[in-house]
Amino acid sequence: MPVFQEYDIGDQRHSSSDGQRIETQIPTINARYSSKYFGLKKGVSAYTLVLNHVPINAKIIGTHEHESHYVYDLLHNNTTDIKPERHSTDTHGTNQVNFWTLRVFGYQFAPRYRDLHKKLDGLIGFQHPRHYANCLIKPGRKAYEELICTEWPNIQRIMASLAQKDVTQANMVRMLGSYGRQNQTKKALWELDNLCRTLYILTFIDDVELRQSVQKALNRGEAYHRFRRAISYVNGGKFRLKTEAEQHIWNECARLIANAVIYYNTLLLSRVYEQKRASGDHATADIVKKISPNAWQHVHLIGAFDFEQAGSGIDIDALAARYNDPAFWSRALIEPADDPLA
Repeated sequence: MPVFQEYDIGDQRHSSSDGQRIETQIPTINARYSSKYFGLKKGVSAYTLVLNHVPINAKIIGTHEHESHYVYDLLHNNTTDIKPERHSTDTHGTNQVNFWTLRVFGYQFAPRYRDLHKKLDGLIGFQHPRHYANCLIKPGRKAYEELICTEWPNIQRIMASLAQKDVTQANMVRMLGSYGRQNQTKKALWELDNLCRTLYILTFIDDVELRQSVQKALNRGEAYHRFRRAISYVNGGKFRLKTEAEQHIWNECARLIANAVIYYNTLLLSRVYEQKRASGDHATADIVKKISPNAWQHVHLIGAFDFEQAGSGIDIDALAARYNDPAFWSRALIEPADDPLA
């Protein structure tokens, strides 16, 4: 749809992933304690991949599992036609392999660090640190180039296994973590990740547009979490299920409903956007393309729904015609509405 292309951030398909904690009313094998989110209760985490306001993939994981172990799996198992180019997470989505792993498979990893200044000590370079004496930001040590060259065949085999789905990223990280600290392949893989992280951090510090893009992508993920919370209001949004498979089904049902509403909103916004562009009203068109389709104030989520075949469909053109009033958009120019669809 026309307006969907306008949701790209910096002319790129910029996705984000984050976990939403969900309490379980019945103890399950993957439910764990988390005093921060559940108090004395147990729960799980719904880890969701969001791109241009659309939740395109999701997975239920335990709250004891690190979110960073599932970043590549969410991206690689995305079967939709919406393909990310850049991907952002918060600090919980970072580990010692994600920069390199995503780079190999064509994704630009762009996380937001909570304490960026602490990461400056881990920067590395291809020259001795004294070579950068006149630089404002200096690496802490020289990169281990010989180690990378020596272990390159083993690293290629690991990446090939991930590409063929012979092993998941979560299992790969667990296996690497179980090895001794002196395992050379693991050290070489971490060194490659350190190089990619160094390049990203230097770019992140220098590029204000990149910082804004990362924050914008993460905000879209948080907006979806609020929407999903509004959809699953029954039982206080808690899972009343006994198996992990049932949890996944319930989470996918909520994602399906969210996608239906987002599709409806995007279709309506696209029609209004096309009308304004055709009439030469570019100021209003610029407002429309900045309106998030992740809105539900105009949807009666607690009503009764009839899914039988209806005699007549929704007249999108008639709905879009309601926004032809110039006075409505003049007010929006002065005081932009949080939800003009409502």
